[in-house]
Amino acid sequence: MGVFTIYPILYSGYLSLHAWDGLTAAKPFVGFDNYVRLASSGVLGRSIWVTLYYAAGVTVGGLLLGLVAAVLIHWVGRGAAVYRSIYFLPAITATVAVAVVWKLLLDPGSGYVNTVLRSLGIIGPSWLRSPVWAMPAVIVVGVWKRLGFNTVVYLAGLQTIPHSIYEAAEVDGASRWNLFRRISVPMLAPTTLLLAIMSVIDSFMVFDQVFIMTGGGPIGHTEVLGLLLYKLAFRYLDLGGASAVGWVMFALIAGISLVQWRLSGSGSRGVGL
Repeated sequence: MGVFTIYPILYSGYLSLHAWDGLTAAKPFVGFDNYVRLASSGVLGRSIWVTLYYAAGVTVGGLLLGLVAAVLIHWVGRGAAVYRSIYFLPAITATVAVAVVWKLLLDPGSGYVNTVLRSLGIIGPSWLRSPVWAMPAVIVVGVWKRLGFNTVVYLAGLQTIPHSIYEAAEVDGASRWNLFRRISVPMLAPTTLLLAIMSVIDSFMVFDQVFIMTGGGPIGHTEVLGLLLYKLAFRYLDLGGASAVGWVMFALIAGISLVQWRLSGSGSRGVGL
């Protein structure tokens, strides 16, 4: 653990304070110049904004669709195991394969998405090359990839709610919508908080999906922090700058974990009709 985890973390912190191209032995000390240079160029700020945009879209979309799918499967009852397996399939599919398939589907010329739109008389955009549509398209794939995991976790949460609570509410005349809004949603609040934090952290570490689908383009509109780190390290041989990006990611994720720790005490809410 010390060799493969702690040492690389400490060494990346050391590199973030030095200028190094990875080829020469010289590593001149530059202090916080790598951080200042990235911040003043606007590249780091834009990448943080793009990452937050992606994280917000994937987290909100994944939570809403996962909750709806879980409730529908829970109410159906019969065949729930089959639906659960189908929804969980994207979660265990390799991200590289998913990204390649979706890139083909979203191809503006031969992709099935625009082919279907053309059959309806609609001219589809160039999804992955448009500054407007590239990030929403990447978010849709991220939501699709995360939907199964959220659904299974929500289903587990729903099964822990005592059925007697629903029966008592039904005796009082509560509709199915009120059962969902006033019992299911409040009692799933801790589950929602856990899934939200996990989704945000996973979103901050996204790389392969964006690398394959857009490569960070067009004009940096999908250049998330993981992709910026990769480009600095292996395309521009700026290992000091790449290490600085890594530590910025660490600080952001640590901040989110701190928020989780602070909110975990208020994650449980009462139930009321």
